[in-house]
Amino acid sequence: MKPILITGGAGFIGTNLADRFLRTGQPVIVLDNLSREGVEHNLRYLCSQYPGLVRVEAADIRDRAVVRRVMPQVSGVYHFAAQTAVTTSMISPENDFEINARGTLELLEAARACDEPPFFLYTSTNKVYGGLWDVALGKIEDRYEPDDASLRARGISEQRPLDFHTPYGCSKGTADQYVLDYARAFGLPATVFRMSCIYGPHQCGTEDQGWVAHFALRALAEEPISVYGDGCQVRDLLFVEDLVEAMVLARENIVHVRGQAYNVGGGVANRASVIEVVRKIEQLHGSVAVHFGDWRPSDQRYYVSDTSKLQAAIGWSPRVNVANGIERMYQWLAREHKKRSQRARQRADALELGRQGDERVESPAAR
Repeated sequence: MKPILITGGAGFIGTNLADRFLRTGQPVIVLDNLSREGVEHNLRYLCSQYPGLVRVEAADIRDRAVVRRVMPQVSGVYHFAAQTAVTTSMISPENDFEINARGTLELLEAARACDEPPFFLYTSTNKVYGGLWDVALGKIEDRYEPDDASLRARGISEQRPLDFHTPYGCSKGTADQYVLDYARAFGLPATVFRMSCIYGPHQCGTEDQGWVAHFALRALAEEPISVYGDGCQVRDLLFVEDLVEAMVLARENIVHVRGQAYNVGGGVANRASVIEVVRKIEQLHGSVAVHFGDWRPSDQRYYVSDTSKLQAAIGWSPRVNVANGIERMYQWLAREHKKRSQRARQRADALELGRQGDERVESPAAR
């Protein structure tokens, strides 16, 4: 059985997708430069759970020699490796472009050079639609909602014109369009998922990416949560288990999804504002301090995916609702937080015992 290549495979989504494939005996190649803090725990989990089925390529997607060596060996590519933060892209646009745009092109060229090009799924972003400033919004209690009834009922569809904002939006959008064009121009069995807010186990959330998990991690550490803007901005939340199911189905239905882009998220039924997510975490954890800051560049006040195109193509729809999903994520993070805290204490105790032993050896009385 030819392996599946997962770039960024030690990351949050990559680990969950790898776990799904590995459970069935499908071998996986994890291509990851291991630069993101915390991914070593995910990689350790995969290798210990599935010995002999996981092959690790600790390399960057821009490493042409590695990519060209690995690509002919695989039957499918799930491309998650990326620079993921808008704020980081504003500081270093060139690095953002090199990773997101040129790195994706390296993978596409390697796939095109294969005698039988593998299935290729690229994870794009809702940021390709820009700030959505033209969408008229009203505030209903603690969330923004569109004035347009059809948008409220369905969300943002793929018919929305592309409008790249920020270097991050430009680099991800560039890669998005390259993948679609390689499907058209060269016949690659490739598709694009324009993803909204994904959350769940194995997520090392930060303020810039993976904010739902980041909020839970801050609560578990008894530290304040930073909210940018007024907290009423709305996203549709998709539990990672549901995303993985869509990704598996996309490969099985490549004849229907080839050369197409799909908005992928929790949809209207799973929309929530930032402050509503904080309250759900407080229901599980207890009171959490919240600090409000300025709006961040190109922060959409409302983005909810219209997933009807994907549903029609592969027969998929989310199954895990927001309340259940956040509880499952929180409980997993709480267990991991406890285990890592215990390991940290054990290391500290061992160091202290070692220090005391050294002091006894040096003490004249001990001699």
